[in-house]
Amino acid sequence: MERGQVVRRVYGPAPDAEDGSQGVPLVHRDIHGYRRAFRLGGSGPPLLLIHGLGDSSATWAHILPRLGRRHTVIAPDLLGHGNSERPRADYAVAAYACGMRDLLGVLDVDRVSVVGHSLGAGVAMQFAYQFPERCERLVIVGGGGLGPEVHPLLRLAAGPGSEVTLPLATSPPVRGALRLLAPLLRTAGGLGLGRHDFDYVLERYLMLDSSMARQAFLRTLRAGVDMRGQVITMMDRSYLTAGLPTLIMWGEHDGVIPVRHALRAHAAMPGSRLELFEDAGHFPHHDAPGRFVDVLEDFLATTTPQEYDPVLWRRLLRRGRPDVPLYQEVEPSHPSSGS
Repeated sequence: MERGQVVRRVYGPAPDAEDGSQGVPLVHRDIHGYRRAFRLGGSGPPLLLIHGLGDSSATWAHILPRLGRRHTVIAPDLLGHGNSERPRADYAVAAYACGMRDLLGVLDVDRVSVVGHSLGAGVAMQFAYQFPERCERLVIVGGGGLGPEVHPLLRLAAGPGSEVTLPLATSPPVRGALRLLAPLLRTAGGLGLGRHDFDYVLERYLMLDSSMARQAFLRTLRAGVDMRGQVITMMDRSYLTAGLPTLIMWGEHDGVIPVRHALRAHAAMPGSRLELFEDAGHFPHHDAPGRFVDVLEDFLATTTPQEYDPVLWRRLLRRGRPDVPLYQEVEPSHPSSGS
């Protein structure tokens, strides 16, 4: 895949088969009695890729074969998503981080570089916080957990009464109407999502066609969002990334989580790299897959994996967070270049 090459977006659900039709096969294992689906392929140092809310490992399918040339790629369907089971369970980011640890344990993987998108970035940051001895590098893509702002529809869905309204809003007549109205809505700004994100987000929404899918979606959403916005933040612990190679990638036209969160995180995370994608939204790995892989592979090749130092960790904890505003606004020195 060359830089800038256009790759077809993958909008459908992850295939429920180990046929490798997407390049990296989907496999299944039972963990704690729950069926877990994940894509596993390639060879080399392990690379864990975690998708976002309402999504699945299919979001990475078009870039996994290239990443698999140099890395063992592990892309799970989070519990409650994709082809994984949807139990009545804990869907908080801390529980998801524990789930990632347990999946890696099943696969005999001790240490890993972690890439997380949206909700998955929150899980990745939580993984790095809970299990620093297992995290070699951290990559945040359009990440949740870096500020309260989030798309208004997610705040609305997290509010009271969604158990009643969401089944109505995802009923067959409404889904059919949305498909018919999609071109008009896209022209009108895509419900604030913009041209980059509207189609993919709409397809994810239309997949909430079962009560189990809706319940898992609401439990996951409400674990991190309420009517006022995101309630979980990693900004208060961002100083703990000192010594952890960290890359932040964000689309400048992100319609779900504003790009200013990337600037805040970059300023708060010592030594981090920032890469902004000029013509991309919330899914830069879809809008600019060639460049996305180039940037990611360069980061992996030019950084040294973190060696967890418990003495340094305790020293950082005792020193505490720098005395600066938690959500300090930062202007980009150059809006579209890595730094």
